[in-house]
Amino acid sequence: MAFRYRRHRLKLGVSACALAFGAVACGDQGTSSTEPSAPAASEETTAMTETVDYSVLTSPYKGPYGGVPAFDNVTVEMFEPAIEAAMQEGRTEINAIATNDAAPTFENTIVALEKQGAALDRAATYYFLWSSNLSSSDFQEIEQRIDPLFAGYRNDIIQNEALFKRIEAVWQDKEALNALTPAEQRLVWDHYTDFVRSGAALDEETKKAIGEIDERLATLYTKFSQNLLHDEESYTLFLTEDQLAGLPENVVEAAASAAEAEGRPGEYAIVNTRSSMEPFLTYSDDRALREKVWRTYYDRGDNGDEYDNNAVIAEIMKLRAERTKLQGYDTFAARALEKNVAKTPERAMDLMMRVWPAAKARVAEEVADMQAVADAEGADITIAPWDYRYYAEKVRAEKYDLDFDEVTPYMQLENLREGMFWMANTLYGLDFTPATDVPVFHPDVRVWEVSRDGKFQGLWYFDPYARPGKRSGAWMTSYRTQEKLDGEETTVLVSNNSNFSKGKPGEPVLISWDDATTLFHEFGHALHGLLSDVTYPSQSGTAVPRDYVEFPSQVHENWLATDEILSRFALHEETGEPMPKDLLEKIKRAETFNQGFATTEYLASALVDMKLHTMEDPSDIDPDAFERATLEELGMPAQLPMRHRLPQFAHVFSGEGYAANYYSYLWADTFGADAWEAFEEAGSPFDAAVAEKFVDHVLSVGDTVDPVEGYRAFRGKDVEVGALMRQRGFPDGEVTAVDAPAEAPSRAVSGQ
Repeated sequence: MAFRYRRHRLKLGVSACALAFGAVACGDQGTSSTEPSAPAASEETTAMTETVDYSVLTSPYKGPYGGVPAFDNVTVEMFEPAIEAAMQEGRTEINAIATNDAAPTFENTIVALEKQGAALDRAATYYFLWSSNLSSSDFQEIEQRIDPLFAGYRNDIIQNEALFKRIEAVWQDKEALNALTPAEQRLVWDHYTDFVRSGAALDEETKKAIGEIDERLATLYTKFSQNLLHDEESYTLFLTEDQLAGLPENVVEAAASAAEAEGRPGEYAIVNTRSSMEPFLTYSDDRALREKVWRTYYDRGDNGDEYDNNAVIAEIMKLRAERTKLQGYDTFAARALEKNVAKTPERAMDLMMRVWPAAKARVAEEVADMQAVADAEGADITIAPWDYRYYAEKVRAEKYDLDFDEVTPYMQLENLREGMFWMANTLYGLDFTPATDVPVFHPDVRVWEVSRDGKFQGLWYFDPYARPGKRSGAWMTSYRTQEKLDGEETTVLVSNNSNFSKGKPGEPVLISWDDATTLFHEFGHALHGLLSDVTYPSQSGTAVPRDYVEFPSQVHENWLATDEILSRFALHEETGEPMPKDLLEKIKRAETFNQGFATTEYLASALVDMKLHTMEDPSDIDPDAFERATLEELGMPAQLPMRHRLPQFAHVFSGEGYAANYYSYLWADTFGADAWEAFEEAGSPFDAAVAEKFVDHVLSVGDTVDPVEGYRAFRGKDVEVGALMRQRGFPDGEVTAVDAPAEAPSRAVSGQ
C-alpha cells in the first residue's frame, strides 16, 4: 500500500502535521510572543527576493475553472523567495488575529484562522508538488534549506501566546459554543486541541526546546526522502534478450521503454520501483535475477553508504522520544493516535493481533502449496522471498486455472480510467470531460473537468507514469480543497499520481491486476475530495482522522472486480473483446487467493511501526537490529519480507503522517469491508440508495462529524471486524466487533 494518500492543504495555525507528501515535519511547539518574528533571511535569499519574480507562486490562481495553478510558469529559483515572502505575509495575518482588540469570538478568531495563510498555501502547493514529482538536483539543494522553515513557521504560530489565549477563550465560552452548529463546535475543538497537543500551554523553555527539535526533524525527514530517492534512481538492472525468459510481452515492452529512457536502447531495464519489481518477480524464470531484483528493492536505504538511512532513523526516533516527553505523553504513539478513531495504541494493536495469527496461518498454507509445485518441477529449492510471487502465480494457475498473464491484456490503463469515470457517474452522478486549456507541470499530465448534475465540481489531474525525480508509489493530493468560507463555493482541484511504466508511443499501457486495484483505490481518495460539501477548509474532503481517511479509498477498490466494470472496460488490447465470463468467474473465485502474503507483509510493517513508537526510550535504537528482533518475536514467516523495511519506510520517516499510524490501512479496511457488505446486502454494487447514503454520511461530510457517528448513520450500526475477515477468506470466529472508542472526540484531550 504505497503512499496511497497525500493531503496537500496547509492547515496553518491549526494542524500542519499533514503537510503534503510528508516532506515537511510539523512538530508541536510554542512560545509566548504575540508578534512572531521571521528568521533572518540569508544574503543569497534576500538577493533572490529582490531579483526573482516569484509572484506566480503566491498569487491567487488565474484562468478558467475558478483559477488554476500556473504550473507552466514555475522555475526552481522562485521557491525560496516565494515561500519566505509568503511566510512573512502569514505572520502578519496571524499577528492581526492575535492582537485584535475585540473580545475573542468564533468569527474573529476561528474563522479568521481558517482564512489566513492563502499565499503560503499556494506557494506550498507548488513546492511540495515539485518535491514529489520533479525533484531535480537543484531543487533538492534548496529543499534542504526550505523544509526547516516550515517547522519554524509553525513554531511561531504555536508559540503565539496571545493567539492561543483567544482560541482557548472561544473554547471555554460554553454558552457561545453551544450556539454554534455541531460542525462549528467540532472546528473549535480541533483548533484548541491541536494547540494544546502542540505545547501551546507549556512554559517558555519547554516550547523553545520542542521548536528546536522540530526544525532538526524537518531536516532529517528531507534527508531520508532524498536518500531513498537516490537508491530508487541509482539501482537499475539492465538485461539482454536472453535474460527475459518467462516475462510477458507487456513487461518486456515496458522494460525496453525504460532502458531507452535511460539512454540504453536495445536493452531492458528493471527499475527500482514496486511497479517494475513486482511483475519481474512474478514472471521471471531466472531465480538468480529474481533474487538480485528482490535484494536491490528491499535494500533501499540500507546499503551502508552515504545514502544509508539507519543513522537518520536513529536520530529521528531519539528526537521524537525527547519531544514526546516534553509534550507530556509516555510514547509517540500515544500522542499520535489520540485524535484518531482508534484513540489508543492498545486498541490499534488489538485489531492487528486479531488478524495476525490468521494471516500467518494462511501464509503457511500458501508456502506449502508453492513448495509442492517447486518439488514437482524438480526445482530443488526451499521457497525464499524472491520465489513467493513466482510460485504463487503457478499455484494460482493450478488451483483456479487462473494465470494473471492471461488477465493483463485486458488491463489497459486508459480503459480502466474510463471504467473509473463510469463508476463515479453511475454511483454519484459525476461527469468527466477532458479539459485542454489547463496548464500542467509535465507533458504526461492530463486534466478532466468534473461536474455533477450540470454543476461544475472541480478538476481531476492524472499523472500516471514513472520518471526521474518522481518518488515511487501512488498517491492523491489536492491543489485546492472545497469550501464555502466566503459564502461562495470554492471548487476542487485534485490529482492522482502513479508510477506505471510508459509503453511504446501509440500502444496501450497494460498494468497488473494489483496496479489496477491501486488505481481504483487512489481514485477513491479523489472522489472523497471532489464530493466534499463543507464550509470550512480544515474540515474539507480528506481532512479526517488518519485511520479513517483510507476507508473511502479502500472500499472503492471493490468496484474493479464487479461484472459491470470488467465486462465494459476490461477489453483485450488486440481484439477489443470484453473479458470472457469464464475468466471473470476465475478472478472472483480467486479473490481470497494469496491474502496470507498480502496481509502478512502489510501487517508486519504496521506492527513494527507501532512497536517502535510505543517504546518509551528508543534513544539508542539500531533500526536493522530492532526490525530483525521484532519480526522474530512476532514469528514472521521467513518466506516473505515486511512490505516496507525501516530504512525505506517513507510513510513513517519522510514525515509524520503515518508514523505510529500505518495500522490505519487495516483499521480503515475494517470500515471498507463492512461498508461493501452494505452494497452486497442491497443486491447491487451500484445500488442508488446505498450510494446516496455513502455520499451523505461519508464522502461529503469531511471532518464535520465524528467518524464513528457518521459511519453509524450510513450503516445503521457500528463497524464489525467479521466483514474484513470474510473478505480476506480468514475464519472470523468470534472476531466480530470493534469496540467503541472510550471517549467522544469532543472531550478535552490530555496534556492540557
